[in-house]
Amino acid sequence: MSTSTDTDTERPTWRHRLRERSELGVSVLLLLLGVLVLTDAVTMDVDLTQRGPVGPRTVPIAVGIGLLVIAVLLAVDVLRGGRGEAEAGEDVDLSEPADWRTVLLLVGVFLGAAVLIEPVGFPVAGALLFWGAAYALGSRHYDRDPLIAAVLSLLAYVVFNNLLGVPLPGGPLMGVL
Repeated sequence: MSTSTDTDTERPTWRHRLRERSELGVSVLLLLLGVLVLTDAVTMDVDLTQRGPVGPRTVPIAVGIGLLVIAVLLAVDVLRGGRGEAEAGEDVDLSEPADWRTVLLLVGVFLGAAVLIEPVGFPVAGALLFWGAAYALGSRHYDRDPLIAAVLSLLAYVVFNNLLGVPLPGGPLMGVL
């Protein structure tokens, strides 16, 4: 007669089997993302006057097919027993808990920039985003960090808005820049 501990070691539970194949979740996510990208690409409105074989659908279709192929290859590898390696970074101490303060500060800074981009414009919201990210990641140079953030934000605004033709909201600085 066997005890309950004997049966647990002989037959792994469904949780144990699922934990061993957790990479299948990544495969499912990649599959869903590939289907979404392909659906979006196929339903995209394209101007009928377009000439040539390469159009606006080409890259999204290639990316969607690539995502589907990677999802299938990953699923096959996991089902054959393949496993991802555990993190072995030289500067990562896995015994330490996550630094949720930094993560929450970064999320707050990002959401704040997203809310402020329309009323104050990209240069100001971008400067706050760059400075806030530097602060959240540990920089405490209160004299130079805001200046570097302002220069980076203005440079990004000029490159995207003026050189690349990607319109960004200028906010109160619209007439100046």
